Amino acid sequence: MSSADRVRQRGITIFRPIIYGNVAVALTDAEREVLSSKDHTHKWTVAVRSAANKPDSDQVGGADDLSYFIKRVTFKLHDTYPNPTRNIDKPPFELTETGWGEFEIQIRITFVPEAGEKPILLAHHLKLHPWTATGESEIPPLDVAIKHGPVNSWQYDEIVFNDPSANFLTLLTQHPPTPLPKGRRKAVPFNMANLSSFEDSKGGTPEFYSGMTIEEAERLEEARKKVIAEQERLRTELIEKEKELERLKKLAGSS
Repeated sequence: MSSADRVRQRGITIFRPIIYGNVAVALTDAEREVLSSKDHTHKWTVAVRSAANKPDSDQVGGADDLSYFIKRVTFKLHDTYPNPTRNIDKPPFELTETGWGEFEIQIRITFVPEAGEKPILLAHHLKLHPWTATGESEIPPLDVAIKHGPVNSWQYDEIVFNDPSANFLTLLTQHPPTPLPKGRRKAVPFNMANLSSFEDSKGGTPEFYSGMTIEEAERLEEARKKVIAEQERLRTELIEKEKELERLKKLAGSS
């Protein structure tokens, strides 16, 4: 690489959308029998992928090969796993294991040498069980979980490169990401929140779409308004109580 290729292109910002997270399925009795650890109840895959889904695929994300800018993804598992630090040096950047418990996975993304960028560190809480309507995780019986299907837990993010080198900028522009669909194409949730029963539910393949940003902003704005309204209610209540306290003090002083 020439020195000109390494020169930073000042004032230029370019990003690449990714998702990271996991999908998990409950194991049948027959599948558990062949495992060395019979207490393992789930098979799961943790991954770093491009955000867009492949057409007609049952996989979340992964439409693009990210190896043009990602050299390695390192997954740090719970220390009870053999060799808990796992390096994945080629796509797909994912790891499949079995287990029984949820824990935090550290994800380290190392970029190709042309990037001249430091690795970044992400954290993902491994999700094996569905969420309930209250937002809490519920552990259904294994036979119900098997009928339910996959539990998906994914986070959308954008890796931003500021002032990239000329060579790296060329590399990125030669590989534009697959655009996200504008709207929801499949009415499939990421989890089973707001469902009263798992018996009649069925998992599926969720999908990120560009409208999710607007929807999330609207949800945040609605939450902000509720917080402000609650603050105003409490402030009014406090003022009324202070007035009542003053009135009682005056009555006590005059008696």
